[in-house]
Amino acid sequence: MELIYEKSVPGRTGVRIPVADIPRTTGGFPAGLRRFEPAAFPEVSELDLVRHYTNLSRRNFSVDTNFYPLGSCTMKYNAKVMENAAALFAGCHPVVALLPGGEKLVQGPLSLVWELERQLAEITGMDEVTTQPLAGAHGEMTGIMLIAAYHKARGQKRKYVIVPDSSHGTNPASAAMAGYEIVTIPTAPYGDMDLDAYRAAMNDQVAAVMMTCPNTLGLFNPYIAEICRIAHEAGALTYYDGANLNAILGKVRPGDVGFDVIHVNLHKTFGTPHGGGGPGSGPVGVRAGLIPYLPTPRVVKKDDGSFAVEAHPEGIGRVSDFFGNFGIMVRAFGYITLLGREGLIEVSEQAVLNANYLMARLKEEYDLPFDQTCMHECVFSAARQAKEGIHAIDIAKYLIDRGFHPPTVYFPLNVKEAIMIEPTETESKQTLDSFIAVMIEAARCAKESPQELKDAPITTPVGRLDETRAARALQVCCE
Repeated sequence: MELIYEKSVPGRTGVRIPVADIPRTTGGFPAGLRRFEPAAFPEVSELDLVRHYTNLSRRNFSVDTNFYPLGSCTMKYNAKVMENAAALFAGCHPVVALLPGGEKLVQGPLSLVWELERQLAEITGMDEVTTQPLAGAHGEMTGIMLIAAYHKARGQKRKYVIVPDSSHGTNPASAAMAGYEIVTIPTAPYGDMDLDAYRAAMNDQVAAVMMTCPNTLGLFNPYIAEICRIAHEAGALTYYDGANLNAILGKVRPGDVGFDVIHVNLHKTFGTPHGGGGPGSGPVGVRAGLIPYLPTPRVVKKDDGSFAVEAHPEGIGRVSDFFGNFGIMVRAFGYITLLGREGLIEVSEQAVLNANYLMARLKEEYDLPFDQTCMHECVFSAARQAKEGIHAIDIAKYLIDRGFHPPTVYFPLNVKEAIMIEPTETESKQTLDSFIAVMIEAARCAKESPQELKDAPITTPVGRLDETRAARALQVCCE
């Protein structure tokens, strides 16, 4: 496709700029920063411009265009009615509450923030929630800061944070950034953190244990309540990484099994946009003992039913400009309110059903490291195909040619040639069957025509890249 500058024709335009009705002046603008020649913008018609960007957009994979079974980073369909809801608040942001007299002007947005916090607290079994964090990893960092503040207030200087070896990389990264040393516990043969190794690692210097449940292998840990009890007996706190909350909505509340802190990825669980670097939102919930340390300011409901913004002196301070990405919160609030309790339960049931259907249909073609009922995602291994010289990355590239976004590959790290598939609840059986057929086709190609997999993709604007070289010698092309 031509670059936009290659379509430029002198004198062609798609806009008509009105003549300025005020005198032209340079004012106090520094001479060294003034432009003495016109900017070299492309000269194109409106039609050329629209076609250029429309065709660029058609090169993209998205949930709106293709099945997107990206394991671990739930890519849910974003209902368009929620986009309309967010647009209603385009000119009314809760940050106005920080201006003199501003609280009266934004009672609606403030009440939405307050209500969303109540909804998330109820869903997760927590006592209070802050919506300030701007992403899941930001929520993790906020949660670890809350844990550190909790121990500091008790005069304790704990050194360690425990994580499973299958944890998301942001878990140990957040803990390390907060000044803790990381203790990694291996995965037991049953697919979850080794309980004996965990017991041996726990002591009075451990500040917290960070868990994802279901874990990154898509398995629910049957010992999760025991893990929390062991931590609490040693004076440690328990942190729930909410990345996989989509699997247990209405079935298990993390607070009820003993977790003290949780972050929730609104995009993974409550149908808000995901990808492209944002916008994100990672609200954090806490049990009662950590409420004093929550970020400030906070939205409070007064006795007369109105809403106000208050600071709390014991809090860890701001972790974002205000209450996080408000437009994302509007979408999540609408999603939760529209579905209600029964609807959210159905979300998890359908997500788990879809994942187990995929697992059952594909386990004859690919190795299944942990052959047991999974939750919202399943993890295969292409180790069998690797013996034929075909690796997980080759299968991923082949899927692109067949119209599917690849699943996550090579993660979790404790599974060789990992292929992690998360179908989500909104995909139909017909879509899943089409994906299964292509995965079976890829497995057979690995035996019969492996070069076809090694050459993929051949239908994309850019073919197979040397990914190691691309990462080390990045070239950014601006169209």
